[in-house]
Amino acid sequence: MFSLTIAGAKRIRDGVKPLRLWVIVQRDAAPFVAKGRSVFAKHVVDADEEIRPQEEVIVLDEDSEVLAVGKAVLTGTEMKAFRRGVAVKVRRGVAEEVKNLNNERYC
Repeated sequence: MFSLTIAGAKRIRDGVKPLRLWVIVQRDAAPFVAKGRSVFAKHVVDADEEIRPQEEVIVLDEDSEVLAVGKAVLTGTEMKAFRRGVAVKVRRGVAEEVKNLNNERYC
């Protein structure tokens, strides 16, 4: 099993066409997801229908910018259909990456 990093997710987004295992979230949820919060099904705008639970996914905003990486809890079809529950357990958000880089610089 692989665990995606933010840098890896950006490389995949830029280099793999067509992109697979992606989830797009609403603009109003994007800042929370970027901080590492879970993605709830009600905030999912679209998702790759081939996603299965426990797979690594890339969470994107509506402008296709990487927000986070994590593990799917639902299938891609369920993420789009459900209005309740967690869709993706986020492991790392882009805001956390920036914060960690700043901390390393001053240590």
